[in-house]
Amino acid sequence: MGCFTFVKVVMVVFNLLICLAGMCLAAAGIWVTVDGDSFMKVLPPFTDDFENHVNVGIFSITIGAVMTLLGLLGCCGAQKESKCLLIMFFSIILVICIAETAAAIVALVYSSYTEIILKTWATPGLKEKYGNDKIVTDLWNSTMTTLQCCGFSNYTDFSESLYYKRNGALYPPTCCAGLELFPCDDDNAGFSNVVGCYKQIVKIIQRNVTIVGGIAAGVTAIEVAAMGVSMYLYCYLDKKAT
Repeated sequence: MGCFTFVKVVMVVFNLLICLAGMCLAAAGIWVTVDGDSFMKVLPPFTDDFENHVNVGIFSITIGAVMTLLGLLGCCGAQKESKCLLIMFFSIILVICIAETAAAIVALVYSSYTEIILKTWATPGLKEKYGNDKIVTDLWNSTMTTLQCCGFSNYTDFSESLYYKRNGALYPPTCCAGLELFPCDDDNAGFSNVVGCYKQIVKIIQRNVTIVGGIAAGVTAIEVAAMGVSMYLYCYLDKKAT
């Protein structure tokens, strides 16, 4: 088996796996869309509220369809020895890789501003909609219960909020969790010292940074390998044509 044939086979097998993974993801998305209740029983309790606010099914179907089409494009390009399909495959992977790199750079550059940006976005909604808007209230309750946190920064995010005023200057029960201090007023909430949800999320990310970094490195390596293989096949076919 020559080098070209070997690389061609690798390209076909690799893209068949991408295509298969895409179809599985799309099938899971269809399952969520058609019978979401039974699907969510397989996942952790936090998703019970999360799936009400994020259309997991449509998201999975979209990503799965893109993966399936990309896999078919690369597979057909290698099998049919089509320079057009191969260069299209290379270009799409290159665009995805550039977009991921740009997103990573932006995240690193603006990481110090992340808390300020998120707080500017989250706190007004917390003050104005918590206790009044069911979606916002359920999402915050689920987050605070799961992460054992209170508000974005701490309990003071609820001060002078709609919930605070309607409930006689009281905070949500989660803001006094742990010590079981009730009623959850200013004194008890301050004594409980329950941390904000932003800090809890940062801790979770920091605990899993190795896993996240490993996944990112693996995905990047696969993308670079896919571009290298497709470009090798393209150059070989181009040279062969001349």
